[in-house]
Amino acid sequence: MKMTLTATNKVMSVGKKLLLATVLMLFMGACNKQLDIKSSRQADEQGHWDSYEDARSGLMGLYGLLRAALADNNAHWMWGELRNGDFLSVYRTDLKAVIDGKLNASFPTIEAATNWRRFYAVINASNLFIERVAGCKADQRYTESYYKLDVAQARAIRAFTYFYIARIWGDVPLITATKEGSFEELPRTNQNAVLSFAEQELVQVAPNLPFLYSGVDPAQIYPNNYYGYNSSQWLNAPVTRLAAYATLAHIAAWQGRYIDAAVYTEYIVNNASKSNLTLVSTTNLVTTLFNSGVNNNYNQLLGFSFNRNVGETTSEGHIEQLTLANTTLYPMSKPLPEIYVPKDSIASAFPRSNGGTDQRFGVDPASVQQTIYTNYFENYSAAVPVFKKIRVVDGNVGNAGQFAVFNSSIVFTRLEEIKLLRAEALAVLGQTDAAYQELNAVRGVRGLASVSPAPSRDLLTEIFAERRRELMGEGWRWYDLVRFNKLKRTNPAFNMLIDKGGIYWPIAQEVLNRNSKITQNAYWQ
Repeated sequence: MKMTLTATNKVMSVGKKLLLATVLMLFMGACNKQLDIKSSRQADEQGHWDSYEDARSGLMGLYGLLRAALADNNAHWMWGELRNGDFLSVYRTDLKAVIDGKLNASFPTIEAATNWRRFYAVINASNLFIERVAGCKADQRYTESYYKLDVAQARAIRAFTYFYIARIWGDVPLITATKEGSFEELPRTNQNAVLSFAEQELVQVAPNLPFLYSGVDPAQIYPNNYYGYNSSQWLNAPVTRLAAYATLAHIAAWQGRYIDAAVYTEYIVNNASKSNLTLVSTTNLVTTLFNSGVNNNYNQLLGFSFNRNVGETTSEGHIEQLTLANTTLYPMSKPLPEIYVPKDSIASAFPRSNGGTDQRFGVDPASVQQTIYTNYFENYSAAVPVFKKIRVVDGNVGNAGQFAVFNSSIVFTRLEEIKLLRAEALAVLGQTDAAYQELNAVRGVRGLASVSPAPSRDLLTEIFAERRRELMGEGWRWYDLVRFNKLKRTNPAFNMLIDKGGIYWPIAQEVLNRNSKITQNAYWQ
């Protein structure tokens, strides 16, 4: 039965001083360590929300804060990619602890990853923006259409942030207004209530977000030449209507509400062309999709860029910092990567039974050492292969070394990921033919033959195997393992993690020390 949004009735001073510190973060801002410091200047921010420039810098500051929260200490990959994943640590014991699930190990990087404070900086700044930005309408340039669009983005950013941290810590404090006071003094809110709030917010604001910023708008609902930039300059950002629906789809899937996940993903697939979204060829996937500085990144459905063109290259906050090393093809002074995918995991993810046709990584079935496609890995014959799927090094790669800088984006989701999520939802709902159709659409663009129902084939296993291949290195592996094992319930050790709350991270001791109303996740007590 065809599902529609109607059928389910469902369909984002930070103040002047702080804003001036973040105004340079246009197009997602710079990863500034000052963003991790809790502001103590709110008392004098009341009078600094009265101009077009205040609104613009305030909104861009929200994106900068969120990107900094994801990038700090490469935590996006620590949370989503390393635990029980395909990557192993070459020499870093802190990363090995994360990979092994020892999340209460005493390492500064793990302690930082257990601290949610930087995400509450995003939430607090979003609340402040929503409450104060109406004052900017005193400036005639800041029209009602700007105001409605900007508030919709701020609410979407806040909702996305709550979804993101609920996946990491489970129950988290829900703060929806600055008048509620300091977040350290509030107890944790049930995860389902937090996700329900995020979903309600996104359902309300999604229709107020455009498919493209500064795009063609015959109805003249949205500002033309938004904040003085054309559509090509707003690539990857800000949050679009389809990005809001992508977040809604993932909230629903995380909660096991696959009817809603199917509805939301259907809307994205049916309207993809309105946001210039397409399935990306393998070559463009590895060379341009993650590149913040190119002009064809509409396909970053929801991404956080480090644009070289506006001086946002950094040495941290990129998976390249962990995965790149010296190879014959790309000489570097760094002899070994910090993490790598071992050969047995590569062989498991990209089996020779595929006949070497997988354009991401293919091995000749007649010779295990002879690679046909090397878009994901190089130095396969060495003891430590190098993961090169995401390689956006600023400047001359041959001169890059221990202190290389990068400008790859943190891509949260793209059309391929959404189609595989849709295949997952349809498979759970028993719509097998439609699920195979979505799965095969992604397989086809990677050079793989279509698969169809067979007595020995488990559709969900096929879908999650494809997600493993397609999304490797993008921060999905742990969350996919959680959803897969919630559905299958065939892994006793993982069942225990799910049932006892071990799928969530412990809460930083700093947070516990500062707020007696916050209790540690039971599994980590």
